[in-house]
Amino acid sequence: MVIKVYIASSSGSTSIKKQQQDVMGFLAANKIEFEECDIAANEDNRKWMRENVPEDSRPATGNPLPPQIFNEERYCGNYQAFFDAREDNAVYAFLGLTAPPGSKEAEAQARKEQQ
Repeated sequence: MVIKVYIASSSGSTSIKKQQQDVMGFLAANKIEFEECDIAANEDNRKWMRENVPEDSRPATGNPLPPQIFNEERYCGNYQAFFDAREDNAVYAFLGLTAPPGSKEAEAQARKEQQ
């Protein structure tokens, strides 16, 4: 399974650039394999991302903005959902991946199962 992060390489928004760097930096630092899909340089990526963000995750007006995160074709969430999962030590679950042994998330999951 490949995590796909939809980004805009030529975004004029500092906020979007920081969010994209935050997501990709976290994935790289944790050795989580991912594919960068640029919506600014590839119209097919832009179209696919916009069509596959679920209705209930779309903004009230306009199109969904990057970064948007998918596990293959399964929608995981946007930056805010990623940020919340990271704060809760639940990024692997958010991404639909198994947490590696010894990680905070794996330990939390084991404690939960013992209760």
